[in-house]
This record gives sequence, structure tokens and C-alpha cells, in this order.
Amino acid sequence: MDYFLELFFGGLTRGSIYALIALGYTMVYGIIQLINFAHGEIYMIGAFVALIVAGVCTIYGLSGVAILILAGAVAIVYAAAYGYTLEKIAYRPLRGSPRLSPLISAIGMSIFLQNYVLLVQTADYLPFPRLIPDFAFMEPVAHIIGSPELVILVTTVVTMILLTLLIKKTRVGKGMRATQQDMNMARLVGVNVDRVISMTFIIGSALAAIAGVLVASYIGQVNFYIGFLAGVKAFTAAVLGGIGSIPGAVLGGLVLGWAESFSAGYISSDYEDVFTFGLLVLILILRPSGILGKVTKQKV
Repeated sequence: MDYFLELFFGGLTRGSIYALIALGYTMVYGIIQLINFAHGEIYMIGAFVALIVAGVCTIYGLSGVAILILAGAVAIVYAAAYGYTLEKIAYRPLRGSPRLSPLISAIGMSIFLQNYVLLVQTADYLPFPRLIPDFAFMEPVAHIIGSPELVILVTTVVTMILLTLLIKKTRVGKGMRATQQDMNMARLVGVNVDRVISMTFIIGSALAAIAGVLVASYIGQVNFYIGFLAGVKAFTAAVLGGIGSIPGAVLGGLVLGWAESFSAGYISSDYEDVFTFGLLVLILILRPSGILGKVTKQKV
């Protein structure tokens, strides 16, 4: 039973990370029908920024929790700036172009950011300090779920709640929903569509940075290539749950995390990705729009 719970919470932790990153994909796609393939690199950049900030903080003798908060805050701001700049220079000029053009631009930006970090940093894995402390009250269940996993889960839940409130209760959220339904009509009723789209990229990039900091602290290392695999898995989660659906992104991330954890634990870790993507193919055959996705007419 303990082994099952260990796999369950391990998959829940993985799924929470995938969900945080997948939200960026699904928010952007839901509004402008674009797959931002550079989103995984924003996640990677957030982790590297946190590593640099953590190194500076260590010199000044700050503690682990203080470093975590400060590094996370700087990484969020830095990643949000990257997301805003990415949308403004790589996607906005192509907004009226055929859909293949911004897709190619997204792939190009992904490759550019990977190589940019490779040149500025290194191709080697760099050690990342463990910033999440071990909580005393977690000791009785530490063999099932540790303090880092708990922090990741709580952070994910709080982030999801705040994002839901933002979208449903604020002026920015109403603008996002209006732009998603009909961009031209949203303009006619006074919604600043360009600002809404930029805000969507900023929020999605901030979520990716949060995931990057938590995962880097949990795993203990970073590399310029970590964004690619995480981005692919998060994109898979978004498609699995129903791309364009925020609850779908969360559910898709959790399903993907559990599929990986249980297949690795009970079958073989060598075939972890095989079972994961096999599940994706099966669900899309049975339900092409994803678990919570809705079949809609293509926007023109």
C-alpha cells in the first residue's frame, strides 16, 4: 500500500508541474489559436534565473526559504518579460498571416532560446541548491511524500485557484474570455485585444517560471535542454485534457503524471514514455478533442 501511495503522490507531483506549464500552452491557444513551442524554453530560463539569484543570495548568507522566495520572484518577473517580448517581436507581426507562419516562428524561437542559453551558460548540467526545507510534521509520511512534493502540490493548488479567480472575477479575465470567443467583436466593444494577448503570455510565462524553480529545486540540477522535454510533456498534457480548456490542462497534466508514475513503478521505467504517449493516442482516438475539450468550428 505504501508503494502505491508513493507512486500516486509521485505522479501527482509530476502532473502538477505538467499542469502549470500546460496552462501557458492552453491559454495562448484558446485566445489566438497558436501553439507556443517556445514556452518550454521560458520554463528553462526561469530555472536558470533562479539558479543565478540563488548563487548571489548564498554569498550574502540568506537562508533556504528566503532564497526560494526571492529567486522565485525574480524568475517570475524575468520570465514574464521574456514572454511579453516573445509575443511582441515573434508573434504579433504575424497575427494576420497564415497559421503556419507563427508556428514556424514559435519553433524558431524555441531553437534560438535553447542555443542562447547554451552559449551564455554551458551544455553541462549545473547543480541547483535544495531550497525547500524538510518540515518536521512531514517526517511520519516522508517515505511516501516529502516536503518538496508537498510544496509543489500546495503551490500548484494555490496557483490554480488564483488563476481561476483572475479569469472569472477580474477585468483582465473578462477581456480574455471575450477575446477567446470573438476577437473582432471584443475590439468593437472596447477590449484592448493586444493588451489582453500580451497579458496572457505574461501570465503563462510566470506560471512556467514557477514550475521551473520548483522542479529545479526538487531535482537538484538544470540544463539548457530541460525546457524541451518538459515542454513536450506539458503540450501533451494540454492536448490530452483538451487544448484551450484550463480545467482540461490541469486534468491532462495529472493523468499524464499518474500514467508515467504507475507505468514506471509497475512495469518498467524504460517504457515510461511509450505508455504515456500510447495513452495520448488512445484518448485522442476515442475523443479527438481531449478529455474536457469541446468540438468547435475552426476560427477564420
